[in-house]
Amino acid sequence: MNFTWRGVARPRGIVFALTAALCGCGPAREELDAALPKTPAGFTAERSSAARPVGNWSRQFGSRELTALVGQAEAQNFDIAAALARLEQAVAQARIAGSPLYPQVSGSESASRSLSAGTNRSKEPPFRGSIGNSFNLGLTASYTIDLFGKNKALLESAEINVQVARFNRDAVSVATLAGLANLYFQMLQDQDRIALARSNIRAADEVLKAIRARLEVGTATALDVAQQESVVANQRASVPAIQQNLEQNRNLIAVLVGRTPESGRIRGGSLRALKLPAVRPGLPAQLLLRRPDIAAAEASLAAQNANVAAARAAFYPTITLTGNLGFESLTLANLLRPEAIAASLAQGLTQPIFNGHNLEGQLQLAQGRQVELIEAYRKAIVTALSDVENALIAVRQGANHERLQAAAVAAASRAYQITQERLREGTIDVVTLLNTQTTLFQAQDQLIQTRLQRLQALVSLYQALGGGWTRDSAAPLVLVPDRSVPVAEAGQ
Repeated sequence: MNFTWRGVARPRGIVFALTAALCGCGPAREELDAALPKTPAGFTAERSSAARPVGNWSRQFGSRELTALVGQAEAQNFDIAAALARLEQAVAQARIAGSPLYPQVSGSESASRSLSAGTNRSKEPPFRGSIGNSFNLGLTASYTIDLFGKNKALLESAEINVQVARFNRDAVSVATLAGLANLYFQMLQDQDRIALARSNIRAADEVLKAIRARLEVGTATALDVAQQESVVANQRASVPAIQQNLEQNRNLIAVLVGRTPESGRIRGGSLRALKLPAVRPGLPAQLLLRRPDIAAAEASLAAQNANVAAARAAFYPTITLTGNLGFESLTLANLLRPEAIAASLAQGLTQPIFNGHNLEGQLQLAQGRQVELIEAYRKAIVTALSDVENALIAVRQGANHERLQAAAVAAASRAYQITQERLREGTIDVVTLLNTQTTLFQAQDQLIQTRLQRLQALVSLYQALGGGWTRDSAAPLVLVPDRSVPVAEAGQ
């Protein structure tokens, strides 16, 4: 879609500029400036720099399959496609809103033949009826003078709503791709857990054989065998539930990339094969340029400012000019003669006098909506800052948690190896072996889940930083759609 730049040349300036231009119809610029939250100099959870997060963030994890799935989702996801359709609808609404600013011209043509009753012409016979023809060809033009800017304000609101729809589409895309990455990592976790469970089953089977051998020589009891059989059975019983999650997550991924579950194969792999990218969050103020939801909230407020202006202009008179030009004749042969020309020109003025406080209510409604959107804009900024802080905390603590959990697995593994050696030597009881074995299995499984949480925290951080989306700090917020472009090309 082609756009023509219009408006103020800084990210937040459009809100203030529009408000000031409305001649007191809403909050003053100073009130808005005081109402908006102040962005801090840096994030609490991490020392910030002016660095920007890299684009194409899915590539940073080192998985070609994930990168390919993200590309498919961008092209085929149903939610993204629906958001693009809403953008096209907004473009159409802008065209509709702009139509009252232009003259309305319509053509007409009529032909009629009538028979008049003879009894209407004479009281006594003979009664003779008459046949008459009428031909009419003309143009009617009308134009409403937008003296007080009502129609212009409505057009401005509709044009800004085009950008709102565009930002909302981008927000849907960011959320969809983050959800896809999280599902993909969950699938890898399930594959790792299944591989671990099968490895643990083999290890538990080896221990079970050793205990049975001890039972044959009288150094173990049937209870020892039964307890180890329980360990093996529990490990085997854990596999179907994990396998179910794996297959269901694979199906959910297929839906996100716009495919049926049967139409493609998602291989997956292992969480251990992924890279852990280092994300630099940059400065908090940069979020105003990175988050499409903040941009959408800002644009919605700008659009509502224009709606308030339109509601105020509705109090003033409406002036309409109407003109007719055409040809009228009783015969078709004379229709286009100069003598058949008929024309009229009219001017009308409509001034609301009493309408049951309807206009006052419309203005109050528009101003109330404006205040609501100011609060929504403030919340979007504060929520974005909170999202980044929470993601930074999760990334930092996730790394610490994984490090400590890996140490726990290493310790449990050493303990398990020692108990196996003592078991072969016959110098340890089976209860101690069972405890160390269970501790190791649980620690290994928890380590896999901890790594998933760390990866998902990185995805959340990318999402909180806008998912690679950005707009130029020098670019104005409001874009006016080029009406020469077909609706089907909107957003392309």
